[in-house]
Amino acid sequence: METNRNFFITIALSVLILTLWQVFYMGPRMEAQRETARVEQQRIEAQKKEAGTANPNATATPAAPGTVPSAAGNGATPLNRDQALAATKRVKIDTPSLEGSINLAGARLDDLKLKHYTETVDKNSPEIELLNPQALPNGYFAEIGFVGNDKTGAVPGAETVWSVDGYPTLTPDAPVTLTYTNDKGLTFKRTFSVDKDYMFTVSDTVQNSGSSAVSLFNYGRVTRYDKPAVASTYVLHEGLIGFTGTEGLQEHKYASIEKDKQYKPGKSTDGWLGITDKYWAVTLVPTEKQPFQPAFSYFDFNAGPHSHSYQSDYLTDAINVGAGQSATVETEIFAGAKEVNKINAYAEDRHIKRFDLLIDWGWFHFITKPMFWLIDTLYKFFGNFGLAILATTVIVKALFFPLANRSYASMANMKKVQPKMLEIREKYADDKMKQQQAMMELYKTEKINPLAGCWPVALQIPVFFSLYKVLYITIEMRHAPFFGWIQDLAAPDPTSIFNLFGLLPFAAPAFLPHMGAWAVVMGITMFLQMRMNPAPPDPTQAAVFTWMPVIFTFMMGSFPAGLVIYWAWNNTLSILQQGVIMKRQGAKIELWDNLAALFRKKPSPAE
Repeated sequence: METNRNFFITIALSVLILTLWQVFYMGPRMEAQRETARVEQQRIEAQKKEAGTANPNATATPAAPGTVPSAAGNGATPLNRDQALAATKRVKIDTPSLEGSINLAGARLDDLKLKHYTETVDKNSPEIELLNPQALPNGYFAEIGFVGNDKTGAVPGAETVWSVDGYPTLTPDAPVTLTYTNDKGLTFKRTFSVDKDYMFTVSDTVQNSGSSAVSLFNYGRVTRYDKPAVASTYVLHEGLIGFTGTEGLQEHKYASIEKDKQYKPGKSTDGWLGITDKYWAVTLVPTEKQPFQPAFSYFDFNAGPHSHSYQSDYLTDAINVGAGQSATVETEIFAGAKEVNKINAYAEDRHIKRFDLLIDWGWFHFITKPMFWLIDTLYKFFGNFGLAILATTVIVKALFFPLANRSYASMANMKKVQPKMLEIREKYADDKMKQQQAMMELYKTEKINPLAGCWPVALQIPVFFSLYKVLYITIEMRHAPFFGWIQDLAAPDPTSIFNLFGLLPFAAPAFLPHMGAWAVVMGITMFLQMRMNPAPPDPTQAAVFTWMPVIFTFMMGSFPAGLVIYWAWNNTLSILQQGVIMKRQGAKIELWDNLAALFRKKPSPAE
């Protein structure tokens, strides 16, 4: 039993470490993140109210031949969003999934809202604003342009004002063509098309009407001036991202690129690059006709409304256009929600190499991806992700049913031989070595695994973490309701035990750990499951069994509600399964005796 005792001590210490980490690190960090988001929102609102009129045409830092420009701003007072949009001529965008406009200054995608996604679960909450004009503090845009030389004359870039016949609306059924002609006889025609979801196609044709051949470079960039107000946890990548060349996936968090300033992988002829958030992304897919140099950069500015910017860009090799000839390059721009099925469809249908890696499935993707597929498939049947999670729990329990049965059967057999175990302890009370040898011989004779009871819990661990990952990273789970007060399975239970789950007329103090109603249900089911077994004779083991449900209740309070619901339901199924097996094995179910013992008066030492 010494090995068993050490095992439970290890569990106790592990739980203690996790608890301290949750209380003293994760708790304050989450609270700080919420405060950062609140302050940032107040700052933006204040800027919107105080902003005055200014020149909306932000300039770009002049680029030397063979380099991609970086947008620094022009030092003007920031506009609010409506003012910035109204100050430039635009082509409207209207699709089933998107609304916004193309800025004719630079032919930029810098105004985009997601029709199907709102900031909060409130039905009146505003739509997600994915892209914003450069004049704003949270400017975020995608731009395609050219870098020329003396022979080419002025080529389209950040300041170029394009022409368009009338003011058409870009829809999935109606592409829009922009034109620009320079003083060297080069005519640029840019055609924007868009599908019903989130993919734009930009086709640039360069017509050389001059008398001599020219060469120029095509560039694309995704630039943003801010970063998410609430940083992601370690389980998710947010920041600059790409998959190009032989180096494959490149991920650069905001903090790392601020330190490194720039990273240039090797040249490539395929792949993609951009900037990703938890649920949204903007990426460029360069033409396969020209090799290109990808780059991930951070820029510091000494003046202007922006102090810095983050940029993912590419620059193609020289494109040669002979006199009287033309050349066409095509770039795809993804700007939207990272919906799993659509991302996978783009990767397959448009042959975008490893575009599925835009969603951060993590190292255990071989578990996480099937977990999402199962939940998503069940959702299509039930119409509710909460019910899909419950059904997934039943399926997982069924898959591990044979192993769990053997574990519970072994536990039941251990109960039968408890009298013999007590005899061994009494017989070799003064000789721990012989006591351990006798115990091992008993286990061998009775074919009992003393750690069998740990397997059902151990089997839950990979499922638990894969479900947590699915709930945390997939937009399908965002704002997915269950029943009652749970309106977002990906967020913590909004109730709190400290105000009696909303019955008392005040909010729970922020310094207290968050513990909602479902966390309490989970703790109760865990407590009942552990009380199915007889109380361990060892005081250390008994303490672990007593306090573990309490500790886990506090720990799980800040986890996504969907995960807590899964754990509570899994515990309930385990109780039923264990009860049936114990009854079948003829072992006594200790639940009621253990519960009664909690309220039974214990004899005083004097007695």
